[in-house]
Amino acid sequence: MRTAPATDIRPPRARGAARTAVLGGVLAAALAAALAAVLVVAAPAAPASAEEVDGPEVTWGVRTADTTWGEGRENYAYAVDAGETIDDAIIIANHDVVPVELDVYAADAFTTSDGQLDVATRDVRPRELGAWAAPAADRVTVQPGEAIEVPFTITVPANATPGDHAGGILTSLASPEVDSGLTVDRRLGIRMHLRVGGALAPALAIDDLRVDYAGTPNPFGTGAATVSYTVRNAGNTRLSAAQQVALTGPFGMLPVAATGVADVPELLPGETWPVEVEVEGIVPAFVLTAAVTLDPASPADTKPEPRPVEEAVSTAAVPWTLLALVLLLAAAIFAWVRLGRRRRAQRKAREDARVQEAVDRALREREAPAVAPAAGGGTAPVAGPATAAEPEPESEPARS
Repeated sequence: MRTAPATDIRPPRARGAARTAVLGGVLAAALAAALAAVLVVAAPAAPASAEEVDGPEVTWGVRTADTTWGEGRENYAYAVDAGETIDDAIIIANHDVVPVELDVYAADAFTTSDGQLDVATRDVRPRELGAWAAPAADRVTVQPGEAIEVPFTITVPANATPGDHAGGILTSLASPEVDSGLTVDRRLGIRMHLRVGGALAPALAIDDLRVDYAGTPNPFGTGAATVSYTVRNAGNTRLSAAQQVALTGPFGMLPVAATGVADVPELLPGETWPVEVEVEGIVPAFVLTAAVTLDPASPADTKPEPRPVEEAVSTAAVPWTLLALVLLLAAAIFAWVRLGRRRRAQRKAREDARVQEAVDRALREREAPAVAPAAGGGTAPVAGPATAAEPEPESEPARS
């Protein structure tokens, strides 16, 4: 079955580059033909227009052919069932004054590290849509000022996975230029998206979510948190997503929302996208929780609609400087209290010793006999309290 009219799936940068004015004369005519649907892929990056290659300047353009799949298309987009075959074509035009020899091939697409959709180079073996598409000729020669139509066929395997598949039809100079010891592969192509009929399961997942807290030397200051995770397209349709990151303390207190979190670019099924978010102004409340929410969006009409995804993780956020200050203060208070108790105990011990010494002295003075002066100038003991005289023992009677 056919799809609705194709939409432009090129990245904004590629669209803008395709509309940049180039040299006048022959080059202006070349650019005008390329504006309709040219996707520029270069390694390293090269303009879609004129390039020097060992002599005269060479320039060419590509566009979609008008077929039963549509007219005036900017790219290729199909919706078919597994086992079907698609016949389409690409137009290659030579706007130079010399013939150009080009390789024609298909390749799989992928999302680059800057979030743009790109296609693999010819030395990468295709495994999906790039392997299903086969041009009628793998090398063509286009005469000056002429345009040729190169048919290609996409044979969808009977066991193809339902959902979205991406790739591209590319043209490349048959003899790549060698510049400063580097091989420069100039390529022009048109991307294609294919949706295989069947049960659709759009879904995103959050993997390896973690949050790390970095404190501050200021005992009363705030720290920073780093939230990192990987967004994975766990379904079978291409998806992008808006995302929110929020951090809270225990029981949802002290909330802080991250600002300026970029959206997740369009990911093909199975692709991943790493995310790292820095959040300032985090109050260390011993427990820090990071919550991530994804709101998926499908670039095409997809049923059922993808569901939001939420994940959370916690870590310790200990105010070590403040804690050390509190511990030092507590230790100082403990030492002061202990020292005060010791001093009070020492004063009490000294007081008890003085009291005991006074009591002992009083007892000794009371128990010691008083001494009075004697008649001869000496001293004589003063009679103390009268005591009863002991009776003398009776003498035994004399025996005769």
